[in-house]
Amino acid sequence: MTDALKRLSEEGVAIWLDDLSRKRITSGNLAELIDQQHVVGVTTNPTIFQKAISQGDGYDQQVSDLAARKVTVEEAIRMITTADVRDAADILRPVFEATDGQDGRVSIEVDPRLAHNTKSTVAEAKQLAWLVDRPNTLIKIPATEAGIPAIAEVIGLGISVNVTLIFSLERYRKVMDAYLTGLEKAKERGLDLSQIRSVASFFVSRVDTEIDKRLNDIGTDEAKALRGKAAIANARLAYQAYEEVFSSDRWNALESAGARKQRPLWASTGVKDPAYKDTMYVDELVAPNTVNTMPEATLFAVEDHGEITGDTVTGTYEQARAELDAVEALGISYDDVVQVLEDEGVEKFEASWNDLLKSTQAELERLAPSEG
Repeated sequence: MTDALKRLSEEGVAIWLDDLSRKRITSGNLAELIDQQHVVGVTTNPTIFQKAISQGDGYDQQVSDLAARKVTVEEAIRMITTADVRDAADILRPVFEATDGQDGRVSIEVDPRLAHNTKSTVAEAKQLAWLVDRPNTLIKIPATEAGIPAIAEVIGLGISVNVTLIFSLERYRKVMDAYLTGLEKAKERGLDLSQIRSVASFFVSRVDTEIDKRLNDIGTDEAKALRGKAAIANARLAYQAYEEVFSSDRWNALESAGARKQRPLWASTGVKDPAYKDTMYVDELVAPNTVNTMPEATLFAVEDHGEITGDTVTGTYEQARAELDAVEALGISYDDVVQVLEDEGVEKFEASWNDLLKSTQAELERLAPSEG
């Protein structure tokens, strides 16, 4: 056992768990991870909820009550998922208070079927914030073209946001711009900027999965030598962009009015290729004022054999740019890769949501009380 997780926290990386289930809440497991493994936040997504609800009987009582009330399946899902997020937020409340609102956060995603509709996304974000009704919630909004103006609008209403599904550097800059625009709107409305928080979830491992596949198709020694390099390079250049935006005059004016920086969050940090070290996307992305949200397996791998050697991001930008340029020079289009990944990301969450609808409908029918 190393104390790699403690060292990671000391380097300014907030450790969040990329998982939630009712069993994790009721068994005391989440509280234990906060106490023992330095976990200071939780992220959820439609896939996580679909898995949680379809396993075990932890939701039976609530589903039975919902069935008795004859609610729609959509309403049932919202009642179930917001209950879990509310309970997790309450468990994390002491962390939230100890970190002055920086951590102790739980994220819940808008219905992924709304990813390409700005107005619906804003309405859903407002509804979720009202339903969960906890100050330490983050509403997840995807960084699609339609999501960008929704982010600015929701931040402008004083609702804290986790921007998800960011793959490209250009889109990440638009996300940061939307955050600043939202803060400017909130300031005009006279809201307390210090209470508005945001993270920008920059996806990591999926970039390697897609680019490695294309490198393997090329098959030359030069192509093979670049495997497993692009995702970390992409994330490091994202941090460079973050440093630029949050040292600008526009930002400084907001900061002096009480605003807090939108932290980069490394998402999708579970290693998908067994050829790579399973802590690679943690060890190589250590930088101040960031978040790393990890699946449980990655969290325990880092605890066991993570190599936390200090900041592994600052000052690596030239090398990172050279690695992405080398990939592009082989004929692999960066723009195409990131668009494919965004489209796939939305589709995967939509498919999980549809599976969640189906499995919840089946549970509602199974647990419905007999008439009479």
